[in-house]
Amino acid sequence: MNIKKNDTVIVLSGKDKGKTGKVLSADPKGGKVIVEGVNVASKHKKPRQQGEEGGIIKMSTPIYASKVMRVCPKCNKPTRAAFGTDKDGNKVRICKKCGAEI
Repeated sequence: MNIKKNDTVIVLSGKDKGKTGKVLSADPKGGKVIVEGVNVASKHKKPRQQGEEGGIIKMSTPIYASKVMRVCPKCNKPTRAAFGTDKDGNKVRICKKCGAEI
């Protein structure tokens, strides 16, 4: 899975198609990501302690990583990842469209 935490992504399919957001967490084993403001569900929370508030809470739920695509911060286009090396020989992700380091 090439999508990591704090990447900006665009949703390719589903009810939130076309929305962009930041990846809050990634689950490589399950192949899912949680994107800010995408696939929002309502959760009813009951107060458990005195002074704690209950109510309906909106929360983002996981979606499959194959339904999102990373957006390049430089050219601002959805792109796939290419891999290369930097000056120090470390492996880095590169934008396929503009060649900038992601």
